[in-house]
Amino acid sequence: EKRGVTLEFCLFYQVFRHGDLSPQEFFPTDKHKEVARQHGYGQLTKLGIQHQYELGQYMRRRYSHFLSVVYKQNEIYVQSTDCDQTLMSAQASLAGLYPLTQDQIWNPRILWQPIPVHTVPLSHDNLLYLPFSRCPRYNELLRETFAARDFQRQFKQYRPFLKFLASHTGYPLKKLNTERIWKLSDILQYEDINNYTLPVWATRGVRTKLIKLSELLLQAEFGFHKQIQKSRLQGGILLKTILKHISDARRPSHQQKMVMYSAHAATIVALQMALNVFNGKLPPYSACHFFELYQEKNGQYTIEMYYRNNSLRDPHPLTLPGCKFHCPLERFTHLVSPVLTQHWTRECRI
Repeated sequence: EKRGVTLEFCLFYQVFRHGDLSPQEFFPTDKHKEVARQHGYGQLTKLGIQHQYELGQYMRRRYSHFLSVVYKQNEIYVQSTDCDQTLMSAQASLAGLYPLTQDQIWNPRILWQPIPVHTVPLSHDNLLYLPFSRCPRYNELLRETFAARDFQRQFKQYRPFLKFLASHTGYPLKKLNTERIWKLSDILQYEDINNYTLPVWATRGVRTKLIKLSELLLQAEFGFHKQIQKSRLQGGILLKTILKHISDARRPSHQQKMVMYSAHAATIVALQMALNVFNGKLPPYSACHFFELYQEKNGQYTIEMYYRNNSLRDPHPLTLPGCKFHCPLERFTHLVSPVLTQHWTRECRI
């Protein structure tokens, strides 16, 4: 019973960002390079494991009426990008989602069970490892975006800041690209959380400004200029796959109840840009965008979307522009059709 209507829950679909991780690189002047290397590069930290485990526990509480108590291979499918932090995040979430029952315990000192996580090499990942850089047309749109007046107007204020960062980090100014800015923000966040002494220049104000710059560059990747065209080549590909699975779930023979994708901040932003529901903020570690498919008593199917970006509060309901929160599936599909392509290779001009 929901919204005063009798509903049958059909499918749950989630896309989450990996948990907190150790830096994937260190800036040249970083004094903590040797100390931090003991944790490895790009590895899930204890805090990251905890947050992903708690995400799994949250999903277990939310869907306890729907998912079997024990893992069943026909009920759930899990896919991750081929990165250590996302593979580890998927495993940690599954441990929280499927706590062992008494008859599943195979070692009383190890309350854990292996559950399959599927992946493909990054060079062949055309679903989750966004943005897809092997798309000439997208790269052309990106160059247009960086030259666009609207972007330049907002980016202008950060030019002195980039010179400031270059002088203090040891990075050449030309090497401070979008990816490096994101990584620099992650490095300082990691060192702050783990109580390393931050460089004198890395004040709270500098770190906040770095996050704002990261958010601007992230929006430029998928929005600002010709957002629909970009989405057709990026987040729309993921959305198309999600909608296919959702459509398949209407078949009486369909047994799958849950799909879990372990991915990255850019994956969530690309998806939310395609849906036109992005809030402009960098998705925090363990942020999760999820879809729920329902069948109403009259046979109609509806989709609800949520965004969990804070473990201390309920997830935010997301409404697709042009529809109500519980959006009829046919209406939902129609509204997002402009960002769905049947000819990605042709549109990419490969």
